[in-house]
Amino acid sequence: MAMLPALAAVPVLAKDAPKGASTVLAVLETTDLHATVVGYDYFKLAEEPSIGLDRTATLIAQARRDYANTVLFDNGDTIQGTALADYQALVNPVRCDQTLGIYKVMNALKYDGASIGNHEFNYGLGFLGQVTGQQFRVPGIDQLKKCAGPAFPQVLANVYSVSTKKPLFEPWRIVEKEVAAKDAKGRTIKAKVKVGIIGFTPPAIMSWDKRWLDGKVTVTGVREAAEKYIPEMRRKGADIVVVISHGGLDGSPYTPDMENAGYYLAQVPGVDVMLLGHSHQLFPNAASTAPQFNLPNVDKVKGFVHGVPTVMANLWGKHLGVVALSLRADGKRWTVEKDKTTVEARAAQNADKSFVAPSAEVQALIREEHEATIKFVKTPVGSSDFRLTTYFVDVGDPSAIQVVNQAQTAYVKKYVAANLPQYADLPVLSMSAAFKNGFAGAFDYTDVAAGQLAMNNAADLYLYPNALHAVKIDGAGLKAWLEMAARRFNTIDPSKLEPQELVNANFPSYNFDTLTSNEISYEIDVTQPPGARVKKLMLRGAPLDLKGEFIVATNNYRASGGGNFPGLDGSKTIFASPDTSRDVLIAYVRDTRQLTRKGNGAARSWRFAKVETAGPVVFHTAPGMLGIAQEAGLDNVRLLQADDGLGKGFALYAVDLAK
Repeated sequence: MAMLPALAAVPVLAKDAPKGASTVLAVLETTDLHATVVGYDYFKLAEEPSIGLDRTATLIAQARRDYANTVLFDNGDTIQGTALADYQALVNPVRCDQTLGIYKVMNALKYDGASIGNHEFNYGLGFLGQVTGQQFRVPGIDQLKKCAGPAFPQVLANVYSVSTKKPLFEPWRIVEKEVAAKDAKGRTIKAKVKVGIIGFTPPAIMSWDKRWLDGKVTVTGVREAAEKYIPEMRRKGADIVVVISHGGLDGSPYTPDMENAGYYLAQVPGVDVMLLGHSHQLFPNAASTAPQFNLPNVDKVKGFVHGVPTVMANLWGKHLGVVALSLRADGKRWTVEKDKTTVEARAAQNADKSFVAPSAEVQALIREEHEATIKFVKTPVGSSDFRLTTYFVDVGDPSAIQVVNQAQTAYVKKYVAANLPQYADLPVLSMSAAFKNGFAGAFDYTDVAAGQLAMNNAADLYLYPNALHAVKIDGAGLKAWLEMAARRFNTIDPSKLEPQELVNANFPSYNFDTLTSNEISYEIDVTQPPGARVKKLMLRGAPLDLKGEFIVATNNYRASGGGNFPGLDGSKTIFASPDTSRDVLIAYVRDTRQLTRKGNGAARSWRFAKVETAGPVVFHTAPGMLGIAQEAGLDNVRLLQADDGLGKGFALYAVDLAK
């Protein structure tokens, strides 16, 4: 890796691009921080070392030690995404004279610039203008004075005020950076590099945040904006142009509405570096099987797109993007030596699976807001008249699964109606699984008591911070999906007298995807071998058409190939939501207000095919829970032993497959 060691200051005046000089400038990127300032899960009310800007800060400090010259930029989706963000925007809004918590930390980390993501608009233009220190001139927004904003410039080139016809933010900015360099004779000098930054956000914000933006702003395609402003940046003296685009890559034919247009931005003349985001992915990534990273002229190993060094630093502070630009001056401007430029995404997780230490400075800066947020997440967002558990999910209880499926289905239906009219007539289904189902012991189950539901209860219902994805598959693909999930069960021999274990312990519960819709039904015949178990698959009372098309809401893990489900490899994804499934669930509960057993916890799409067995079919779950099974209508379950004798605290139950 080409690194320029730290150099002692020398009494040489800074110059613009002295002829023959060379240097290395490391462009650092964070993206999709989503207000994850510290490594803490506000849903679990527990430390979470895998995430947080407090650990990214450690990576930033290391990169600054590695490289004498750095610039640090953020890609957007910065102010929304955690309970801390909601607290500062909705519960106890920051005042005009206060700096938003994450911006306060970014100021301390000395960011050089940032762009604006789609989620920046989630709280409305009034809030966005306030916390970014802007005075938007748009209809209905009365910002009489300038409020406290970040200490660094924020750029956005493709969103315009309908009142002024001008960009909502400044479209670009030239950041002058003094660097240590070598002159043509190898002597240490100081020089200036003029780094031009330009920002873009997905045009789909007009649909995603229509209630805030309609009639106030307009958008253009990102390529059109780049072609308009980059020549202007060059004329005004930009040595290098860094595109900060809140989007990923998409090889589909370009349209001005394209959400992930990085593949086409890289082809715009004058682009020297691309910082991408929004897709919550890692680039470069040699191991990625994502179709967009295997497009022509995309080098997923070295991190180049159409020859442009490109990085995407995952999300939530898990990585830091580092583009080490090798620069050479011709006396007029600096140019990039691409063959000497390197791209990497540095992980906050070490090779031994430990994590880098968090920054004590960051934690101290945000401590007051952090502690106030913890109090906030303990407040109710809704209520339930039934207990939501996974103790009996393997024998058909949907009580903790159905509300997740309902939330995902409603979200995807709304998105399809607004943005994908070509799929408007397709049925929308949802798959989800029990993430907590006894793996770590008899205590390890989802168990949310009836009564008030607080935000942190969502962690019990949806353990992992996955993003919601939607895939389009045919009926045969849906059946294959269900067949794979049915591997959760062992093959039962009806003639055996001795007890037979129902559950295949080698097949994790998080791969037992199930539907919970009154529109669809099927049976699982556990007497048949894996791959031939799904029977009587019906849609709206008729046999499911194996050639028909469906949209299925799921998570990014499954949609991209997690679990090795047949046909799911990322290529069938039609919508990759920037929202997590957990946030979608919370919003659904908040809107529903009162969950009921009848409306939200009793829809069973699947049942076991009826079969008489000579001996008992047994399974293990927590003791003292038979009443839960009875409340769920599982009259074919009985308790065999209060202690199964295996020493892990489980009880032994039996399920009568003939009922």
